[in-house]
Amino acid sequence: MPRKILNSQTITIPQVKAILERLGEEQLDQFQRRSLDYAAKFSKMDPQMAEELKDTLAKKFELDEEEAAQIVNCMPKSLEEMRIFLAGGRKIVETAKLQAILSTLADHRKEK
Repeated sequence: MPRKILNSQTITIPQVKAILERLGEEQLDQFQRRSLDYAAKFSKMDPQMAEELKDTLAKKFELDEEEAAQIVNCMPKSLEEMRIFLAGGRKIVETAKLQAILSTLADHRKEK
């Protein structure tokens, strides 16, 4: 019987880690344990800060929620890295805007 999707929400890797940890490792199946292992290795901040940063990037810089989540997941440090996330081709992002995003990311790195 196919599963029905009731709700869809974009979340960051730190949020995935928190959700899976709440379930408890003994309750997880093999795929979920691998996902938890991945999330533990690649989380760059706590889940609440990641959610706040994702929302800030989406609102302040007019990014899609998916783009903002990917930026938070990877926390790029250079303009070249940042351009990779926004190179979808449907819009051109000014260098000043990219630098402002990098500055916001740097501020959140310091808070960590």
